[in-house]
Amino acid sequence: MIRVEKVSKEFALEAGNFTALRETDVTIGKGEFIAVMGPSGSGKSTLLQILGGLDLPTSGSVEIDGVRLERLDEKGRTLFRRTKVGFVFQNYQLLPMMTVAENIALALAANRAPKAEIDRTVARLIREVNLEGKASSYPSQLSGGQQQRVAIARALAMKPALILADEPTGNLDRQNGEDILKLLSRLNKEEGITVVMVTHDRHAAETADRIITLRDGAVVEDAMEGAGRK
Repeated sequence: MIRVEKVSKEFALEAGNFTALRETDVTIGKGEFIAVMGPSGSGKSTLLQILGGLDLPTSGSVEIDGVRLERLDEKGRTLFRRTKVGFVFQNYQLLPMMTVAENIALALAANRAPKAEIDRTVARLIREVNLEGKASSYPSQLSGGQQQRVAIARALAMKPALILADEPTGNLDRQNGEDILKLLSRLNKEEGITVVMVTHDRHAAETADRIITLRDGAVVEDAMEGAGRK
C-alpha cells in the first residue's frame, strides 16, 4: 500500500537548512493500522504531509497504492488526495458556517457528485459515526468528540483507501479519545481502510498494529510489541 524509500525533506530557513526527514524508509501493507510516534521535531507531521501529497520530498520516492507521488504535478496530487486519502486533524478543521451535513458533503460536492448521491452518502456517514440528529447542527454546537466524528465522516466521504490522522485525540478528553480510537479501529478492521496515525500518546498508539518511532528525522524503531489493542 505504502512504500517510502530513502525519503529526505529539507526546509530552507533564515538560519539555514533544516532536515526534517533523513533517508527514511517505511513500508506499510494494505489494511494495516500504523501509529507514528516521536518527540517534537522528529519528522512525524512532515512524513504525514508527504504521504498525503501535501508536500513533496527533497529526495527519495513515495509510492501509495501504485502511484508515485513525486512524479505527479500539483493537479495530479490534488486528484490523488480527493480520491485516495482522507485527512483527520487534531483541530478538526470544520467550516464553522456550515452544518454537519454540509461539512461532510464538501468532498462529494467538489467532485461534482449528484445531489441524490451526496444526500445518501451523508446520511449513511452520519449514522456510521453515531451522529444521528446532528445533521443540521453547526460545529460550535457540538462537543470536541462530536466534531472529530464529523471530521472522520468527512474523511470517509470519497471512500478513501487511506486515512491519515494527525493527533486525532489530542484535543479530546480520555473518554472521547477512546471513542475516536475505537471508531478508527472499526473502520480499519471492518472496511479494510489503511490508517496512519501520528500521536504523542502511547496509550493511543497501542490501538495500532504497529508503532513506528521517529527521532531526528529517521526511523529508530518499528515494532508490533504491545500493539493491536482492538
